[in-house]
Amino acid sequence: MLFVFCFLTANLISQLVLKTAKAKNIAMLVFSLIFYSWSGPRYLFLLLAMVLICWVGALRIQRSPGKKERKRYLVLTIALCLAILGFFKYTGFFLSNFQAIFGVPEVIPTIVLPIGISFYTFQLISYVVDVYRREVPAQKKYWVLLLYASLFHQCIAGPIVRYQDINQDIRRRKATPAEISRGISRFTVGLAKKAILANGCAAIADTFFDVGAEELAAVPALGILLAAFAFALQIYLDFSAYSDMAIGMGLMCGFHYKENFNYPYVSRSISEFWRRWHISLGSFFRDYVYIPLGGNRCTVPRQILNLFVVWFLTGLWHGASWNYVMWGLYYGLLLGLGRFVVGDRLSRLPEVVKWLGVLMLVLFGTMIFKFTDLTMLGIAVKGLFGGNGNGLTGMEVSLTFRNNLFFLLFAAVASTPLGKHLRNILGNLSRRNTACFWVNAVWEAVHPAALLILSAMALAGDSYNPFLYFQF
Repeated sequence: MLFVFCFLTANLISQLVLKTAKAKNIAMLVFSLIFYSWSGPRYLFLLLAMVLICWVGALRIQRSPGKKERKRYLVLTIALCLAILGFFKYTGFFLSNFQAIFGVPEVIPTIVLPIGISFYTFQLISYVVDVYRREVPAQKKYWVLLLYASLFHQCIAGPIVRYQDINQDIRRRKATPAEISRGISRFTVGLAKKAILANGCAAIADTFFDVGAEELAAVPALGILLAAFAFALQIYLDFSAYSDMAIGMGLMCGFHYKENFNYPYVSRSISEFWRRWHISLGSFFRDYVYIPLGGNRCTVPRQILNLFVVWFLTGLWHGASWNYVMWGLYYGLLLGLGRFVVGDRLSRLPEVVKWLGVLMLVLFGTMIFKFTDLTMLGIAVKGLFGGNGNGLTGMEVSLTFRNNLFFLLFAAVASTPLGKHLRNILGNLSRRNTACFWVNAVWEAVHPAALLILSAMALAGDSYNPFLYFQF
């Protein structure tokens, strides 16, 4: 909680006290660089170098008169960014596979992955491409582009923010009291989702999943299903919590980040699920990979190839492991089947049946996502169908389920738009009814402080605090 009570508080004070946009930006840059270098200043130099590459590349693209020359600078800049990302993120992965096939090298070097490198690399690539497309002018000031790439609100855990979306906020911004209030509320909701709900779901999932091979093989089928359900809740609550906190912190300072999650677990199709899940990543691959490859404007075989290229890269982006590639291709297969085979054939099914079908497919996908060890993944999948001789249920499964039933129900409801609808209803009633007005006013005043206190208690009293997003 040092971040909330000291670092964030000091940053907000600086943004309120300073008057000009330039002064605010300089202060924000200083805070962002301190924040990013907190876990290791050596990786700050990597960030500075990548921003320098993209700053120079974008300026050269803008100043080049010919399309061929502009394209040459674009390819060179993107290639350098991807080469740096590939070295840090995928060197160990490719060498280990090479070693498994050819027996060399004998020793695979350990390369520590810089925090947030996937996010700021994609942000810088989107900036350079947008300059090439003449959708935004190249930023002439290096430090301003560095501010864009290093904004501590989202540089290590997303969402992926495009330069054109916050360019105006960087140039001139002023956080209104209403936005500050909304920002505080959004931040505390995200903090509570992470500290209380996501961490609680992680503990339940790891009861059955974070074990050895023999123990996993003995977990009953319903235990595997319960763990998969808890892990599915964990990754949504964890990922969306960071986006909530980033959006909230941005609002407090006058930045307007786009939504990144839109309650994906209410989806009735896999395509709808991916329109609602990690929206900034999906839109990045759509606009900068899928459409440039031809998108839907080509033959069906080429559309299928484009789809699988995108989902192969989506999986690989999530981590340097074959299970992430399998996870990406799994969703590519589901989306391909939905578009080219199934079509509208399931449209007449009851909505609840379609929802349950999507939920089962997503739960299976979360198991692929969970296990980086493919042997463990095979054991878990077999166990889900009783293939390990593991039975249907057992005493530990029953006790874990009963002890956490109400917590899991609350976490599941928190993953739906029910709370948002109730707040909207209360807000509308408060405009017409005095009692509702006071209830709404008390709620808006009290819940941020209450959530902050509960989150602080949860973090202080529990050392189990996994950070899923930081592996990216």
